[in-house]
Amino acid sequence: MIVYDTPLHNLLIIEPCVHIDGRGWFMESFNQKVFNEALRNRNQLIPVFVQDNHSLSHRGVIRGLHYQISPHEQGKLVRVVQGCVWDVAVDIRPDSSTFGQWYGVELSATNHRQFWIPAGFAHGFIALEDNTQFLYKTTDFYAQECERSLRWDDPELAINWPISADMEISITTKDAQAAYFAEYQQNN
Repeated sequence: MIVYDTPLHNLLIIEPCVHIDGRGWFMESFNQKVFNEALRNRNQLIPVFVQDNHSLSHRGVIRGLHYQISPHEQGKLVRVVQGCVWDVAVDIRPDSSTFGQWYGVELSATNHRQFWIPAGFAHGFIALEDNTQFLYKTTDFYAQECERSLRWDDPELAINWPISADMEISITTKDAQAAYFAEYQQNN
């Protein structure tokens, strides 16, 4: 497993070692010991994962930008098992030097990348292919009363979503009515 730092503090890209031969491929998709060591080497707290989530999205579906507030903040270890997404994390930690900045990465069934998004980030993605399956581990249980979201198209965040001219965007009403980043800043 190779772990890469991103420009946003504590946000990591993880590439598992994939062993390919004439029969197909094999990879260790998660190893708690290796993951903990990577975080420990970066002075991050070691999470305990308590829930796995799995979603199916068609091309053009945008999910997010989601996060949970205290006492149920969630860290997420995300990956794609079928298809492809462009995945985004926004730093919403007011005391962070990268507060309000975002980072995006392509995750696919082909590249096998994973994205570690610790608590304190809003998270979302756009499916770039039909029948994209997204799988992620969380560090706390889903808590509806703590669920929040930021607008995916907030001009202040200026996320450069890879939306092609022929792509039909699909988003839930709840996500379309999410808070702007300025509102988030006023309330935190």
